Order: sequence, then structure tokens, then C-alpha cells
Amino acid sequence: MSEDRDRWNARYANGTYETITHPSTYLEANIATLKLGRALDLACGAGRNALFLAAAGFEVDAVDVSDIALARAAATAAARSLDVHWIEADLTEHLTTISPPYDLITIIRYVDLDLVGQAASWLKPGGVILIELHLALETEIELAGPKSHRFRVKPGELAQSVSGLDILDSTEGLVEDPDGKTAALARIIARRNK
Repeated sequence: MSEDRDRWNARYANGTYETITHPSTYLEANIATLKLGRALDLACGAGRNALFLAAAGFEVDAVDVSDIALARAAATAAARSLDVHWIEADLTEHLTTISPPYDLITIIRYVDLDLVGQAASWLKPGGVILIELHLALETEIELAGPKSHRFRVKPGELAQSVSGLDILDSTEGLVEDPDGKTAALARIIARRNK
């Protein structure tokens, strides 16, 4: 875990994500359709989506490998009087520190399709997973996010990773982030029925 933690801590320490405090616009646009309950935010970073969910009334567990990001998230939560259970863990290892099942799981811009499949099993029957991942898309436009396609999903790949769930919404394409940058994203909301 230390190599991943060191890499992400360096990014948070040098302020790489300091200006990204808004929640995912996809999560924000769909919050009214999501049933309140227990939520799990995977790869939460400095907590922008976990904080948004807590403010909306969810009971939130939020996981990240970076203790620097989690400390920043906890400070923001305290300043806003929000209660979030912050969990430091490496998502590439077996997660023993979470307590499924959940009504909602979010994975925002962290590409690990094996984790997506595992997370689906942590949903309650009727629970929903909301995912937004960087998409590998050939374009002349400079895209926000990772330069390497290794950290992006191919078209159709995200939908395949939730094939055992009922897909409620699915989009792929270019979007403009609140900071004015263009991102290529695969977005999906899917429900577990069993």
C-alpha cells in the first residue's frame, strides 16, 4: 500500500486537486433519484462526493489510500458539521474495513473494473451503484484526466462490468466540468435487484 499512498499523498501535498471541491455533476444531477440510506464512496480523495452525500442526508463511509486527502476531507467535514466515516485503505487490496451492504455506492474517476464488479456485490437488494470513469476517446481536444489509456475505460467497457445489474442510465462522451475543462467520461447508474 505504501507505494500507492506515497504517490497520491504527493499529489495532494502539492495541491494538484485543491481546486476540485465540487461534487461530480453526474452525482449532483441524479441525487434526487437516489434513495437515502447507507452510502460508500470509493476512492473518495479529499471527499468532495462523500461530503455532498452526507449533506444530502446519507450515512457515508468514504475510502481512500491517501491519509493526506482524508485529513483534508475530515477537516472540511468538521467545518461543515458533517458526519462521514473516513477509511484509509488501498482499493487494490481486500477491503476488510467496510461493512456492506450499502444502498448506494459511488466510484468517481477511479478506473478499476474488478473493483466495480466487487462493489456490486456490496449493494443491498434494490441498491444502486453510480460510476463515472475517464473514457478512452480519440479527439483533437485536450482532455482532463489521465493521459494514459491505461487509466481510462474503452467504450462499452463500463456497461459490461455491471452486466449483472439493471442499468438505469448510461452515457459516454465529452462533458464540460465546472472548472471549464473538457472530460471524456463513461457514466452509469445500475441497480441490484437480487
